[in-house]
Amino acid sequence: MGRTREFDEEAVLKGAMHIFRKHGYQGASIRDLEEATGLKGGSIYHAFGDKAGLFDAAFGHYHRTVLEGRIERFAPPGSGLQGLRELFLSLLHEPDDGARGCLITNMAVEFGGGANPHPRVEAALGLLRTTFRLRLTEVSTFARDADGAKADRTATRLLAFYQGLLVLIRGGDDKAGLRQAIEDEFNQLEMML
Repeated sequence: MGRTREFDEEAVLKGAMHIFRKHGYQGASIRDLEEATGLKGGSIYHAFGDKAGLFDAAFGHYHRTVLEGRIERFAPPGSGLQGLRELFLSLLHEPDDGARGCLITNMAVEFGGGANPHPRVEAALGLLRTTFRLRLTEVSTFARDADGAKADRTATRLLAFYQGLLVLIRGGDDKAGLRQAIEDEFNQLEMML
């Protein structure tokens, strides 16, 4: 029988998540992870197998607490286009002012796409695309789209816009200008209704 963990797993995953957001997977050293989690290297390896195992657990934590939490809060089922607008606007209010960036966006860039995209990144981007498509189909114009092609194209465009916003926020772009871009995008979508 294995030993029980003698640390706060949520705090460890949160600390690791922030290091991976800030430095990326390759740039995050074991020393960085030790400082952020309060665990020694041996304990990290014992609990998570290796750096990749800790990354996988931290990414899962990010997916559940940040991504799913944000969707549930701002764009729950039934919220339609207004929910999507609120979801996009919420990006402008990151606790660290966006300096760490989005783990999904950062890792999509670091790991690249290609034939074997990282499964965690692929799942997170898939959740966003699906959420966008579902909220769009709550709107009559998209609901009447028999084969869903218009909703699919618009969801892909919104995914590109969402990820682009996250890059610009991390780069320190003017938030007032980004807010206006979000408002313009959703005003145009509303005019299509």
